[in-house]
Amino acid sequence: MNLQPATLQSIDEVITHYPADQKRSATLPLLHLIQEDIGYLPPETCEWVATKLGLQPINVLEVITFYPMFRQKPIGRRHIKVCRTLSCALVGGYKTCEQFEKEFNTHRGDISPDGEVTIDFVECLASCGTAPVVLIDDDLHEKVDCAKAKQLSDQIKAEAKKR
Repeated sequence: MNLQPATLQSIDEVITHYPADQKRSATLPLLHLIQEDIGYLPPETCEWVATKLGLQPINVLEVITFYPMFRQKPIGRRHIKVCRTLSCALVGGYKTCEQFEKEFNTHRGDISPDGEVTIDFVECLASCGTAPVVLIDDDLHEKVDCAKAKQLSDQIKAEAKKR
């Protein structure tokens, strides 16, 4: 795997936090570090982490496929996550998601044709009182109706043109 030297150093350091007979416990932190560096977990991740921790690749794959925060394919430069749980759904979360899909000419889970965004549904973003909520990268946006989704989309498009 082609990881940054700082990531490799962090991985080696994280492993030292676990007793030799419990290295398996380092699986989650290692996967997070790899995804943070590369943007997703490529197929060779299972074998690489398994070798690093003395596990079978299937043990790593079980973790990757169990947790929804791990991505097994690349995403766009920006990641739009729309809450789909009850509070958000009741006040228009699904329509908000559809508006983002329309704005970027893409479908959930796919990369937009310009490579700029990936839109996903996620479970509770813990802001039910200000539903529907959207997380764009690390920024939480509240009360995102279709009009606000268009406004946020226009802002993302404008920022992309500046690059």
